[in-house]
Amino acid sequence: MRNISTILSIIALALTGVLFYLHFTHKEQLKQVSVAAGKNGQNNFKIAYFDIDSLQSSYTKYKDVLQEMKGKESSANAELQALKGRYQSRIQQLQQKGPTMSQAEGEAAQREVAKMEQDYRTREAQLQDNLQNQQMDMTKQMRKEIEDYLAVYNKDKGYAYIFSYEPGFIMYYKDSAYDVTADLLRGLNDQYSKSKNKK
Repeated sequence: MRNISTILSIIALALTGVLFYLHFTHKEQLKQVSVAAGKNGQNNFKIAYFDIDSLQSSYTKYKDVLQEMKGKESSANAELQALKGRYQSRIQQLQQKGPTMSQAEGEAAQREVAKMEQDYRTREAQLQDNLQNQQMDMTKQMRKEIEDYLAVYNKDKGYAYIFSYEPGFIMYYKDSAYDVTADLLRGLNDQYSKSKNKK
């Protein structure tokens, strides 16, 4: 019985030695790999960013598109106001005739008012959907233009990533040496100016 206990202790000691050896050898290999990666790739990995707020306030095309969308929104609101005015005018006419209407005329007037309200709601939803779709299309187009420009811009810059930065974005530190906003704005504005001159 005493021999079994001694044998188990020797086996446990041997296994512990093997585990120590494997553990420390593995760590040394990992350290060598990370040092080699640092030597080979440390200078190749660069990240840049651009400021969304600056882009929105200084990119001429963005301001033009925003102005165009505001115009479309004003136009939609004016159409809805005119429609609402016509409906309210018609409702007042029907209310004035109300005391002299027969039951059938009163029921017809109620149906007409319900249809006018339904038509108004339908048109309001259509205009809102149109505006939303146009805004989404414009956003996609602007994003694509920025991505396309940055792909060309980055050919000789060699950044691994170019992020957009905006207040509230989880970034606790940003080195202004990697801020490409001015380059991006200059390039996009030049590109937009040339496209406008072609028209």
